[in-house]
Amino acid sequence: MPRELAFAAWTTPDQLAEWWGPEGFTNTFHEIDYSPGGVWRLTMHGPDGKDYPNRITFIEIAPNERIVLEHAEAPAFRVTALFEEAEGGTRVTFRQCFRHAEELEPIRVMCEESNEQNLDRLGRVLENAKRLSL
Repeated sequence: MPRELAFAAWTTPDQLAEWWGPEGFTNTFHEIDYSPGGVWRLTMHGPDGKDYPNRITFIEIAPNERIVLEHAEAPAFRVTALFEEAEGGTRVTFRQCFRHAEELEPIRVMCEESNEQNLDRLGRVLENAKRLSL
């Protein structure tokens, strides 16, 4: 998988909406500005019928290399996504760093499981993109 396709899954709203969040979640994007300081406002719709509004700020975007974003409301965290060429494709590294440890502890297990599901969903979107590009 070329880095450009992996990066595009993060920076193409239709693709991002397909995979952002754990299994069973859908998204409504209200605004998304892919520039440093740009805001991404979305509502995540849970399988339980609850809505989860989010406001995220893009801190850094280096095309095909790195995206850094920040979720400022509790729980406050920063995500860094790295896109590196690897043998036979691209390695995507996902790092999530919480501002306050006490905000992470009550949700640690749920967060770890949710991120795994999130990345599994990304993998499926990338497989579909790969098939379409052939």
